[in-house]
Amino acid sequence: MKCLKLTLIALLTLGFCNAQDIATLKYGGGGDWYGNPTGLPNLIAFCNAQINTSISEKPNVVDTGSIDIFQYPFLHMTGHGNVFFSEEDADNLRSYLISGGFLHIDDNYGMNEFIRKELVKVFPNKELQELPANHPIFSIAYPFPNGLPKIHEHDGLRPQAFGIYHEDRLVLLFTFESDLGDGWENPEIHNDPESVRLKALQMGANIIKYAFEH
Repeated sequence: MKCLKLTLIALLTLGFCNAQDIATLKYGGGGDWYGNPTGLPNLIAFCNAQINTSISEKPNVVDTGSIDIFQYPFLHMTGHGNVFFSEEDADNLRSYLISGGFLHIDDNYGMNEFIRKELVKVFPNKELQELPANHPIFSIAYPFPNGLPKIHEHDGLRPQAFGIYHEDRLVLLFTFESDLGDGWENPEIHNDPESVRLKALQMGANIIKYAFEH
């Protein structure tokens, strides 16, 4: 454990190895962490073309408990079902987030009840807070005056964006009842109108730009 802590300190001292790269978070519990396989690459291509990022087009996959997460300033997590963080996973993820990392969790439908319980392990003394529509994340690149856009209908609930803060910095964003990832996917997968896909990509670009600049 001592060697692991020293490795983490070294990584954090050096800064993120891939200053504008993104990784998909692989978690335990049996949920489909690999959902929406075309979504993140499409979002990355959109960001590189439209907001001048230079993200590697093929996102890597990192395990929640691995020190590899410290190589990436932005982690993306999605799925439909069960999520489980071991104690080691939770400790590692907490260290990553309070040290400058950012995690976006996009509920692909059915993830909500599981992820909320696991986040208590990561931050026992913090709660998810709903972001107001005037939060900068909704206007940093593209304007969303009403907040998080609705991409897919599931339970007919309004879309909500929840966050966890550490020392006044938003370190985690949980998007619920929006399903941004479906909107990022190849158009033939969900047959969404182009206007809907564009909203999803633009909101995704806002999230990435905000995370990189904060």
